[in-house]
Amino acid sequence: MLQKIGPAELLIVLLIALLIFGPTKLPKLGKAIGQTIGNFRRSSAMAEKGDEKSKDEEI
Repeated sequence: MLQKIGPAELLIVLLIALLIFGPTKLPKLGKAIGQTIGNFRRSSAMAEKGDEKSKDEEI
């Protein structure tokens, strides 16, 4: 039902974001989103390593 996002759709979303947030806040917003994704990935990796350690201890 859901299709992949193509370049045209991505461009439309970026233009709407530019209109909503303006050119001055958009880089700050992008940086904040990037940091949030990075923190999430690090936390996921740490949780995954913790799961592996607990499995090793059970054996």
